[in-house]
Amino acid sequence: MSRVAKNPVAVPAGVEVALSANEISIKGPLGTMKQALSADVSVVREGDSLLCKAQNDSKHAVAMSGTVRALLANMVEGVSKGFERKLTLVGVGYRAQAAGDALNLSLGFSHPVVYKMPAGIKVETPTQTEVVLKGADKQRVGQVAAEIRAFREPEPYKGKGVRYSDEVVVLKETKKK
Repeated sequence: MSRVAKNPVAVPAGVEVALSANEISIKGPLGTMKQALSADVSVVREGDSLLCKAQNDSKHAVAMSGTVRALLANMVEGVSKGFERKLTLVGVGYRAQAAGDALNLSLGFSHPVVYKMPAGIKVETPTQTEVVLKGADKQRVGQVAAEIRAFREPEPYKGKGVRYSDEVVVLKETKKK
């Protein structure tokens, strides 16, 4: 049995769970999320928790039970608390500015970079060199952060670029004569 799937997913107050044969819908203060369920996994609600069980002992069913449990835990946390990802801009003249549902970036190119936020993602810029992404879907928040980082990844000699706030860039030594 998957060790991850053994742990129940706690459903906090204010979060509604709707189970059907092949889909689960979780509704909370920050939105609604749906997930298609695998035929190899059954999800059961017991009180204020959700349990994921493999339908049989096949390797795929056991693996999917842990995957579904992790997805459900992220959905419950997303609709109740939400997820956030912080990015830092390092470099002279590198700036970010949030304008509605778009993020304007000056990253040393000859043109500004404008990134339109997908639905469900909010962007804030507390300072000119910080970007905070917030949303209910953990995967989507991480994907948007990775796409913004990909505009100018941190380079290894001076460390300039867009990086995650907790990212450590190991600098290389420059070439000596």
